[in-house]
Amino acid sequence: MAQTSLVKQLPFLRRYARALVGSQAAGDLLVQNTLKAVLDGKVAVDASVSPRVALYKAFHEVWSPRGGAGAAASRADARLQAIDPASRVALLLTAMEGFSFAEAANILGTTVSEVEAQVVAAQREIDRQIATRVLIIEDEWVIALDLKTLVAELGHEVIGVAPTHSKAVELARAGNFGLVLADIQLADGSSGIEAVTEILESFNVPVIFITAFPDRLLTGERPEPTYLITKPFLTETVKATIAQALFFHEARALPEGTPAPRTAAANP
Repeated sequence: MAQTSLVKQLPFLRRYARALVGSQAAGDLLVQNTLKAVLDGKVAVDASVSPRVALYKAFHEVWSPRGGAGAAASRADARLQAIDPASRVALLLTAMEGFSFAEAANILGTTVSEVEAQVVAAQREIDRQIATRVLIIEDEWVIALDLKTLVAELGHEVIGVAPTHSKAVELARAGNFGLVLADIQLADGSSGIEAVTEILESFNVPVIFITAFPDRLLTGERPEPTYLITKPFLTETVKATIAQALFFHEARALPEGTPAPRTAAANP
């Protein structure tokens, strides 16, 4: 299998690895270890499947759910610890990464029926999530309406929709919220990334970026978002990513001695 075919899939594998373990650094390290294992001949690349399936399959030969989710998991609360890692993996592969149940089963070395059961189990845990308030930063009103409707269907409350940097900061300062969904390019030419950066100086909340151009963020040349959804998005992709972001954000702790930003209220 041509190496160039595998390289094209690396940005998406990095996105998946970060969502899986809840950390950019830990996720990128897992991807690096996977590539090293392939180059060293310790892990074989399955030439009988697509390059993307083959790369994810190699990754799962390197990553072990028994290792947990690194530092985040060691500080996880009881609810996070109760989530079956295999179910979370199956959900991320099918809902966030878009693999079919058959492809996910191939990647994980299991059966289609087992993957289906794991997804159902993960979905059950998602439904038990505590509702939160959501700030949407999006300048395309059709997409904003779709997100607002989806968020409401998931049991969350939208505090407002901001089409610009200044409006996003204004809404953040005015209302309690526990999650941000943010586009990158906003109506007045301002940056959603800069808006989120300013908000996070005062609030400690998870952020999910939504963009039509994920490759512009997944370059490996600068700090990149842990949670990233590609437009056009699927309902299940958003749902899975929101649940994953909330799980790991609650488990995250700041380094000792670091002044903590305010934690926006998570409950209505």
